[in-house]
Amino acid sequence: MIRPFNFSAGPARLPEEVLRQAAADMLDWNGSGMSVMEMSHRGKEFISIYENAQSDFRELMSIPEDFKILFMQGGGLAENAIVPLNLSAGGSVDFVVTGSWSEKSHQEARRYCDVRIAASSRGGGFTSLPEPTSWEIGSDTRYVHVCTNETIHGVEFHQLPDLKALGSEAPLVIDFSSHVASRPVDWSKVGLAFAGAQKNLGPAGLTLVVVREELLGHALPACPSAFDYQIVADHHSMYNTPPTYAIYIAGLVFKWLKAQTEDQTTGIAAMEKRNVKKAQLLYDAIDNSQLYRNGVDRNCRSRMNVPFQLLDESRNDAFLAGAKVRSLLQLKGHKSVGGMRASIYNAMPVAGVQALVDYMREFEKENA
Repeated sequence: MIRPFNFSAGPARLPEEVLRQAAADMLDWNGSGMSVMEMSHRGKEFISIYENAQSDFRELMSIPEDFKILFMQGGGLAENAIVPLNLSAGGSVDFVVTGSWSEKSHQEARRYCDVRIAASSRGGGFTSLPEPTSWEIGSDTRYVHVCTNETIHGVEFHQLPDLKALGSEAPLVIDFSSHVASRPVDWSKVGLAFAGAQKNLGPAGLTLVVVREELLGHALPACPSAFDYQIVADHHSMYNTPPTYAIYIAGLVFKWLKAQTEDQTTGIAAMEKRNVKKAQLLYDAIDNSQLYRNGVDRNCRSRMNVPFQLLDESRNDAFLAGAKVRSLLQLKGHKSVGGMRASIYNAMPVAGVQALVDYMREFEKENA
């Protein structure tokens, strides 16, 4: 049986090999007599799953040893509160607002600290990125927050900003939820990175936080203990019961990612090459069409989330119905922007993107 191609923005498609392994392990993990969902998070069986997952993620993403990897809960949305609770010290922080998620982030942070907007592309409809040289970063800022891939608007930073080059010693905080593990990260530029797992790493319920050790230990008194990064790090992400099954699935995804190859590269380098190919295939189909359009500036188009519109929106329902018949699922755009959106995360094969492109051309021909 060929599985449908699921273009959902999250929870999203997982590698079939991972799902088959999880199915085989469901009743009895590794001869333990238990499902992973039945294990104590402090038992030796789950501790081995956790330690392997953490080690594989560090290796996969080339994370330096002076960063702590935390497995938490609450998703990226909760991190919009947890980050300022840990890093702001009640002072001022700067946000670069480039889409819906950075909008949510800066609005949530207002509850805990003084928030300033260093730059925004709101006036242009979130179709471009403000040049870092134009950012107005305060000399007293506790950190600078950037969403490096906007899932809804389809805008991506293809290079991380270098705050030191901009004259700021503040740590850079990145929300890389929707493109985590799709490309390498220059950790020399990052103070903290967080990602909900449900877009590119596993099921909903797990949030990964990668934070420099020097940023730990500064939580506001009001910060709940379970969200204090220092406490979570000191307890190896076991201060409270972690999302054990989600960690297990993410661990399988990490192993799958490490095994990927593309053009004589492996792991994250291979995924980046494959993701570039997939995105180029889809954007070429849109740009060479008379029916579809993507309004994002070409230098910052997302490789993961590709929004597009039909110039004749009265045909939207017919397009979606035809896609479903061809097992191309979850292509309806976010309700805030309309149109269509194809999320082509790591687990989406090139064949899935090709099937979508073939259908788009067929639909355009029939509706010329």
